[in-house]
Amino acid sequence: MSYVKPTDLVQSVIDAGASKVMLSTRDTLIRSIMGGAMLTIAAAFAVTVSVTTGVPLLGALLFPVGFIMLYLLGYDLLTGVFVLAPLAWLDRRPGVTLGGILRNWGLVFLGNFIGAFAIAVLMAIVVTNGFATAPNAVGEAIGHIGEGRTVGYAEHGAAGMLTLFVRAVLCNAMVATGVVLAMVSKDVIGKIVAMWMPIMLFFFMGFEHSIVNMFLFPSGLLLGGDFTIMDYLIWNEIPTVLGNLVGGLLFVGLPLYLTYGRPAAPRRVRASKRERNAAVAVATSDREPATTGV
Repeated sequence: MSYVKPTDLVQSVIDAGASKVMLSTRDTLIRSIMGGAMLTIAAAFAVTVSVTTGVPLLGALLFPVGFIMLYLLGYDLLTGVFVLAPLAWLDRRPGVTLGGILRNWGLVFLGNFIGAFAIAVLMAIVVTNGFATAPNAVGEAIGHIGEGRTVGYAEHGAAGMLTLFVRAVLCNAMVATGVVLAMVSKDVIGKIVAMWMPIMLFFFMGFEHSIVNMFLFPSGLLLGGDFTIMDYLIWNEIPTVLGNLVGGLLFVGLPLYLTYGRPAAPRRVRASKRERNAAVAVATSDREPATTGV
């Protein structure tokens, strides 16, 4: 059977987290740059499909191709290592420290941004004919996305910030599920189907993904969107990163670890002790004291 049971799945997740933390700086940057680039070109593809067909659901149905390709190739996303690395630390894997986790997160953030920004520049060239013309319909749509998801939140003040944060939490509840489900099958088709479902959901629901936003907002600024870099950082990227961290750990990593990870071992030990004690009691009761005749 290609299906990996949850108990084995969690061990695979922990193994993956430990390997991410221990990865060299060079490899971490290369894999995260490619991960950011691959995911964001799929975001550009999804926006293009939505604009040209007028059917946003179709764009959401097709967006997961980028996520699937990058995880099949073993590339990294910040939203993924938010879940993988802490579980390796909770499992007390040798060499996995809080400092190592923060180093990994920082490198993956940097690499994802480099990859996403590169795609933003390249797509801006495509939709403006090398900046020689005004943005086409796809470019205009990207610019408006940046406006709506920065100043659109700011207009509502604290309520807007809360909405942004909750959307980011819900986003990585789905994306981190996709990261974990990438390991739930041993064959490629099974992995693809498993990853497809939560990624399609997050994109169509308009949840906030920190890496996708590393493409959308620089693209919007390059294409004349009516917002600033500070709008992007304060009213999107920083709260989105924090929300993604909370969502991935709270709704995916911790529940899986607490019910299927190492904490289950003491329960098994206690159960086995009870079984041994019961067996001893039965054996003792069977040994009747010897009696002598009169």
